[in-house]
Amino acid sequence: MIDKEKIREVNAQRLKAHETEFLALQETLVQKGLSVDDLLHHIQDFQVAVPSWALGAGGTRFGRFSFGGEPRTLSEKIDDVGLIHRLTQSAGSISLHIPWDIPEDANETRARAESHGLAFDAVNSNTFQDQANQELSYKFGSLCHVDSAIRAQAIQHNQEVIDIGRSLGSKSLTVWLSDGSSFPGQLNLRRALERTLDSLKQIYAYMPSDWKLFIEYKPYEPNFYSTVIADWGTSHLLATECGDRAYTLVDLGHHLPNTNIEQIVSTLIWRGKLGGFHFNDSKYGDDDLTVGAIKPYQLFLIFNELVEGMTNSANSNPPIAWMIDASHNIKDPLEDLMQSLEAIRLAYAQALIVNQADLQRAQQHNDPTLCQEILQDAFRTDVRPLVREARRRSGGALHPIEAFRHLKIRHKLIAQRGLHAIASGL
Repeated sequence: MIDKEKIREVNAQRLKAHETEFLALQETLVQKGLSVDDLLHHIQDFQVAVPSWALGAGGTRFGRFSFGGEPRTLSEKIDDVGLIHRLTQSAGSISLHIPWDIPEDANETRARAESHGLAFDAVNSNTFQDQANQELSYKFGSLCHVDSAIRAQAIQHNQEVIDIGRSLGSKSLTVWLSDGSSFPGQLNLRRALERTLDSLKQIYAYMPSDWKLFIEYKPYEPNFYSTVIADWGTSHLLATECGDRAYTLVDLGHHLPNTNIEQIVSTLIWRGKLGGFHFNDSKYGDDDLTVGAIKPYQLFLIFNELVEGMTNSANSNPPIAWMIDASHNIKDPLEDLMQSLEAIRLAYAQALIVNQADLQRAQQHNDPTLCQEILQDAFRTDVRPLVREARRRSGGALHPIEAFRHLKIRHKLIAQRGLHAIASGL
């Protein structure tokens, strides 16, 4: 649907203006002692996984509004991620949620992804829903359940997800649990955590030796009195108890209002236990809004800690698995994902140009004013031309959404798949 020549043709319309903007920014960055080529290489290499469940229209329990041309099969979802990657050159992998997206033929699915230059990121289990023909219900929990048979069913599901991931070349499993209680006294909180740890240890023991386990946390929802894995500390505790290849996964929306997420990130990197990152944005809670739509400065501050921590951490933190976990039912989902990818790379680029040496000196001299000046100088630098140049050099579109609309891709998807096509899975 999109070949390189079409992208070059679209880029040509904006190339002169881009070159002018890029040269001006390049001069500014060089004056600050930065290597523009090094920055471009870092940005080009930064790839973020797209989740298979975000390619159709989102929704809430109140309703869902389709866009037409949604991917009806896993193969079409892979094609859509390939399309996004062709335009942005920043979505180099796909993350599957099982059983929403189970490949019928793993070899064929893997080959289709490879044809788009895609790999398979972490696979995600699902014990927060009851599936058709499921023998036992997760209504009152899964890995924490008082019934050992239900726990065994949830453990077996995670093992099956690992098997599917192995067939696709994935190397990690993400576990998010809705386990918890809605009313005081419903659960023995300590015993629920003990049972969860025992279940996670069994899943961990089943993983191949080169796999990682990512343990996600969330303070509330769908249970509103208690959540078994409610915060990063509980996740870190469980990961530490499971073993060296178990890590905490941070989802930006899974925090109480005004939580200092950058401090959490810094601490986990220090301990070598930050395994994965789910990007989104929020106003009130787990809103799953487009990355950078609400709190772009917080996103920058988080990336500042990520960049500084990955560069200077005494404990070597393994490469972090980056993924978008955003969905909104009034935007074209492909445009929404491209906006998120852009916001992520912009925040990363801004963090890369922070003068860390000057910042550390200001910190050592207890100069908060200068610290703020250094951070905000980087944040207020318009690095969009730098991100565009990185994308152009990789063969992507200078302006992905503009190219998406100019090439009438949504119209073509509707023509191919139908106006009333609804994404498979959810």
